[in-house]
Amino acid sequence: MGGTSLAAQTVPAGEGATATVRADTPGPRIERDVFGQFAEHLGHGIYGGIWVGRNSKIPNDAGYRRDVLAAMKAIDVPMVRWPGGCFADEYHWRDGIGPAKARPGKINTNWGGVNEDNGFGTHEYFGLMERLGASTYVSANVGSAPPAETAQWVDYMTSATDSTALAKERARNGRAAPWKVRYLGIGNELWGCGGNMRAEYAADLTNRYALFAKSGNGPMLKIASGPSDSNYEWTEAMMRIAGKNIDGLALHYYTRPREGDWNNKGPALGFPEREWATTMAHTLRMEEFLTKHSAIMDKHDPAKRVMLAVDEWGTWYDPTPGSNPGFLEQQNSLRDAVVAALNINIFARHADRVRMAAIAQMVNVLQAMLLTDGPRMVKTPTYWVFDLYKPWQGATALPVDLTSPWYHKDEVAIPAVSVSAVRDTAGQVHVALVNLDPNRAIPVSVSLAGMQAGQVSGRIITGTGMDAHNSFDRPDTVTPQPFAGAQVSGGALTTTLPAKSVVILDLR
Repeated sequence: MGGTSLAAQTVPAGEGATATVRADTPGPRIERDVFGQFAEHLGHGIYGGIWVGRNSKIPNDAGYRRDVLAAMKAIDVPMVRWPGGCFADEYHWRDGIGPAKARPGKINTNWGGVNEDNGFGTHEYFGLMERLGASTYVSANVGSAPPAETAQWVDYMTSATDSTALAKERARNGRAAPWKVRYLGIGNELWGCGGNMRAEYAADLTNRYALFAKSGNGPMLKIASGPSDSNYEWTEAMMRIAGKNIDGLALHYYTRPREGDWNNKGPALGFPEREWATTMAHTLRMEEFLTKHSAIMDKHDPAKRVMLAVDEWGTWYDPTPGSNPGFLEQQNSLRDAVVAALNINIFARHADRVRMAAIAQMVNVLQAMLLTDGPRMVKTPTYWVFDLYKPWQGATALPVDLTSPWYHKDEVAIPAVSVSAVRDTAGQVHVALVNLDPNRAIPVSVSLAGMQAGQVSGRIITGTGMDAHNSFDRPDTVTPQPFAGAQVSGGALTTTLPAKSVVILDLR
């Protein structure tokens, strides 16, 4: 059963993993925005998750949940993408400005068929970003709105006070100074819920919308709607036709235990080991996708000016039984923590091209950082992975050569260990080690090339069962614990990774 412990075994020392961290040949900077978040008008992601309104009995700061704000600030959230997602291509920004009581409501046709009262709009989003100290990523409506609507929204957000009629309107609505839009999404999933378009047509539209969206407050990076999974033809067309007019290409990929049927993805809890294994194998496909999409981009953009923005990634399971299936509510377990660590290690290896990403999603939806229930909030195992990887934000990637034993389960055969390493902004080296084998502890020996280290300390995330998770009644079942099982001597780091674990080691 998924919730039970698996018998502990240890791989023989001679069959363990070996790696070399090459501090003597440092790689590119890992941009902070790779650790970005996604907040869509979906289920309880916004309402009840981030925003409860000023009159709520839940402790809030002008309507924003204080517990959520504190938790997000604690992991240094660098960027949040909003308002979607599929919601973005049916969103009309004027519905979300002005007095809240006067804002028109609508039905959220993408997610659950519930009423959207537009109580959380442009001003509320930027208020959240200011409280988090995060950069902004606004997704514009290409699917159901003309280019003028996007251009006017950018004018409203970024034009200097009194410079335009829309800037004056913004001031009347309570914000005199312009905001800064760091990223503007030119539509979302134009191949799907954003319009069911052909790649060439979508690229032409991207050129058109990008041309007329002009920031009045500094540079604004324009992110095109890119491919899903292995749709390399989309990347080829978008780069060939629109590559010179965009700053980023968005890639979406969701990890599912059971691929092939979106209505039968597999449960979030109580899963068999086979679905642990397939989840890990499918997660590791991110390496293939980044490599092949980057190669296509290199043909058109050898200087790597255009970023590959993985602005939707994470696990997607069957909804929590009894919940509205359109709310995409799911529990978050140790399995998700390992998935998050694997993806971050992959992003670090592609830091030259992957300079922004957003996990889906921040609160209460899919692979969430946080879950809320009325006044209660719980931090998920995925949240704690982001906490462990904070030193990766803005750090220099260090190349790693790895030889790993294999994890086998039924038809799945994948490397059992994943590694990444960085030198942080203060000069300290950190090594991330992930053991995705749920049964066996694995000895690891890491050679340290180009650096000296005399001490090592660390933290670990693991659990007794594959689906160990934090609940409102037991919020600390899966949390980081001190890890004292590593040694450094003679230019080498040695340890034994417990089964199904994420370990971060700090070298001094």
